[in-house]
Amino acid sequence: MLGNKTIIALLFCAFAAGTLSARAQVVPAAYKKGLSLTAGGFGSVFQPDFTGSVVGTSSNRLYGVGAYADLKITRWVQIEAEARWLRFNQYKENGEDNYLIGPRVPFSVRHFPHVKPYGKVLVGYGSGNFLFGHANALAFGGGVDYRLNNRFSIRAFDLEYQEWHVNPTLYPYGASVGMSYKIF
Repeated sequence: MLGNKTIIALLFCAFAAGTLSARAQVVPAAYKKGLSLTAGGFGSVFQPDFTGSVVGTSSNRLYGVGAYADLKITRWVQIEAEARWLRFNQYKENGEDNYLIGPRVPFSVRHFPHVKPYGKVLVGYGSGNFLFGHANALAFGGGVDYRLNNRFSIRAFDLEYQEWHVNPTLYPYGASVGMSYKIF
């Protein structure tokens, strides 16, 4: 015959074995999403600041097109790369091109889940016919993406203020609108 201690030990082992396969009855609080890559295009209008002053005095604005890609690694770790070619409405063949990359920080809007505001700081270089070569560039910006469905988003607006390190320093600024497609 088994003793009380043996029966208690067997019951404890049976209970412990039964709890290993038990599952909770609630939905998980969070899901981890994997990498996400979004690519898109946009149209831009920029004040070129050929005169080198903080408030651009050039009366000719530049218009152009561009492309961008956003790599979302985690909720707070995102990278944006963009290229912009401002060739329309040039003054004396003085168009501008820039190629920038850097971190992108999203913000949440509680009552508007399709609205995705963000801020960004990008580095890279800019070039133009008025330069011999290219200039190192730093850009600060932000905007709002509006998600249409799981794949398509509209870049409702994107504002950017750039600083080109040449002599004299240039401060072009402008706005862009566009559309993107989530690749994965």
